[in-house]
Amino acid sequence: PPEETAPPLAQQCSALSQEFVVYFEWDRSDLTSQASAVIDQAVANIRSVEGCSAGSVTIVGHTDTSGNADYNQRLSVRRADVVASALTQRGIANTLIAKDGKGETALAKATLDGVREPLNRRSEVTIIVQ
Repeated sequence: PPEETAPPLAQQCSALSQEFVVYFEWDRSDLTSQASAVIDQAVANIRSVEGCSAGSVTIVGHTDTSGNADYNQRLSVRRADVVASALTQRGIANTLIAKDGKGETALAKATLDGVREPLNRRSEVTIIVQ
């Protein structure tokens, strides 16, 4: 019988690319223990195959609709910044990270203005592995 060979390294690495969401408490931009665990797992996934590394990282911070729009825009940027910092502390090069904040403009769950919705308080992270 023919020997089974592992797929090429580039294919193994690209298969590790991932998207995940880090959630935040109301009006906060610090990481919860659960959020830190999500980030730890994401970095561990990248390192699970020898020779693979992050090629690019995109982080987009979001808020719910409680609070005014200007404040929420700044809060969403802080949320993206704290996730970027956590990834950098875990060995992902800062030069690979692109950050953005959408404030309350791209809700995961549609709500009226002034609503505290946990699903909207998040940073969405995309990591392309090479």
